[in-house]
Amino acid sequence: METTLLHWTEQGTDRSARWHSEAGMPPPKRVVVADDTLNADTAYRLACEGTALLWRGDFQNARQLLQALARRADGKHGKPKRKAPKAPATPVEAFHLHRQAQSQRARTLAMLLIPFEPGYTIPLRRAPEVKLACNEAYGRGEDAFVISLRELLGLVGAHEWRKTGVEIPALGARIHPHYGVFSPVRGEYVQLVAETPLPKKTTVAFDIGAGTGVLSAVLARRGVPRVVATDMDRRALSCARDNIARLDLDEQVELLEADLFPPGRAPLVVCNPPWVPARPSSSIEHAVFDPDSRMLKGFLAGLKDHLAEGGEGWLILSDLAEHLGLRPREQLLEWIAQAGLVVLGRQDAKPVHPKAGDAEDPLHAARAAEVTSLWRLGAA
Repeated sequence: METTLLHWTEQGTDRSARWHSEAGMPPPKRVVVADDTLNADTAYRLACEGTALLWRGDFQNARQLLQALARRADGKHGKPKRKAPKAPATPVEAFHLHRQAQSQRARTLAMLLIPFEPGYTIPLRRAPEVKLACNEAYGRGEDAFVISLRELLGLVGAHEWRKTGVEIPALGARIHPHYGVFSPVRGEYVQLVAETPLPKKTTVAFDIGAGTGVLSAVLARRGVPRVVATDMDRRALSCARDNIARLDLDEQVELLEADLFPPGRAPLVVCNPPWVPARPSSSIEHAVFDPDSRMLKGFLAGLKDHLAEGGEGWLILSDLAEHLGLRPREQLLEWIAQAGLVVLGRQDAKPVHPKAGDAEDPLHAARAAEVTSLWRLGAA
C-alpha cells in the first residue's frame, strides 16, 4: 500500500509525515502549525476554509479547542444564528441534506491534527498514554504519523467500549466491540433473534455478516449445535473470535472470511444487513449504509441455494429506508419474489434508541415511525 504523506512548513523547514485517516480522507493541502495561543474563532475560520491545524501546544487544550469548534459547527456558541434554511420538501431530501451537513461537520472538525512519534507516542504536554488503544486498532506502530484529534478521540473511546463491553440481556453477558466494528447497542434486533422460534431440526445455522458475533452467540446459547459465521471485514472477524472465546462458545461457532454465504446449506440462515441504501463515509458506517442495497440483494438472491429443505432465512431489517423514501416496501417484496422466496411470517419491534424520541433530530419523523422486523423467508 502506497504511503500518503502530509506536508507542511515549520520554522522555515519543509516537513512531512505519514498521513492516517480511517475515513480515507486525503491529507489537507494547507497546514499551519498551531498552539495554545490560537483562539477558537480563528481556528474555526481556518478549519472551514480547509486549512489544517497541526497542534504543538498542550494536548488537553487541543481537546477543549475541538469542543469549541464543535459548538461553532453546531451553531451553539452564542452568536446570532443565520436565517434557518427552507424546510426540506421530502424525507429523502431531508436525509441527503442531513448527510451533507454531517459530512461538512466531519471535514471541519478533522482539521485539528495531532502528531505521533514512533511507538504511538504523542509529543505534547499532558498527552495521554494511548499505545494500547492504537495497538488494538492499527497493530504495531513503527513510524511517525499525523492523525486528526477527532479520530484519535474516537479510537480512545472505542478502547473503553472494548474494555467495558455492552450488556446483552438475551445472552446474560457482555459483548465487547472492537475499534471499527459496529456495537450492538440497538438491542431490538438481537431480541428478535433470541425470541423467534427456531425451525425444526436446526442442527446448523449460518450467520451472514457476523460483526461482533452477537447473533452467532445468541443462536449458540439457544442450543444450535453448530453456527458458521461469515464476514469480509478482518476487524469484525477478530472481534467476533474474541467475543465467542469470552463466552466459551468456540466449540459451537466457526468463523470464516467470506463474502456472504459459506459453502453448503443450513436449516437456518440469518442476516442483519445494513439498512440504509447510501454511501458510508467511514469504515464503521458500512454496518448502517450499503450503496444500492448490495448486501441485502446479495443475501436474498443467494438464500434459496443455501437453505436446507424446509429451512428458513431470517432477514433482520429496519424499515427506516422506507420512511426516508430511499427504498419502498414494494421493492423489498419484489426482490424476495424474484429470488424464489416467500414470506413465512414476520416479527416486529420498535427501536428504543434515543434518536427515536429526539424531536430536534432532522430525521425525527422517519426515526419515530421506524420498525425493525425479522422476516422469516422460505423457498417458494
